[in-house]
Amino acid sequence: MTNPIKLRREAGHGTYVPRGWHMAWYEPGRRVGVYYPTPSHWVLRALRELAYRVRLAIRAPGLERLETVELQRSYRERQLMADQYADGYLVGWRECYQTCVDAFDEETSQSRQIWDIGDLLAAPPKPTRKN
Repeated sequence: MTNPIKLRREAGHGTYVPRGWHMAWYEPGRRVGVYYPTPSHWVLRALRELAYRVRLAIRAPGLERLETVELQRSYRERQLMADQYADGYLVGWRECYQTCVDAFDEETSQSRQIWDIGDLLAAPPKPTRKN
């Protein structure tokens, strides 16, 4: 029986790693470090990173899609700002209207302050001068 030579070792936390083997990358989902012999772990790490970046570039949406998404996002932000402005405007208008109604009710409810038409037409008395 022959033992095949393994160029890759996976080791979990606390596992023995032989001398000359270095971690190329860590897989957090499996909680396993992937180890390769000393000179090749740099190359394999770089190849894995390159493959990852190529996959990202291929799966990335086109410029037209990005522009569409940006336009939709800016439209949603403007619409939200307009809704917030309108809500604040209406709240302020209602407060002002209610204040005016309260003031009018207060003026009309006090019978002692009802003006007489004669008081409006009469000239105010002139103050007497002291010499």
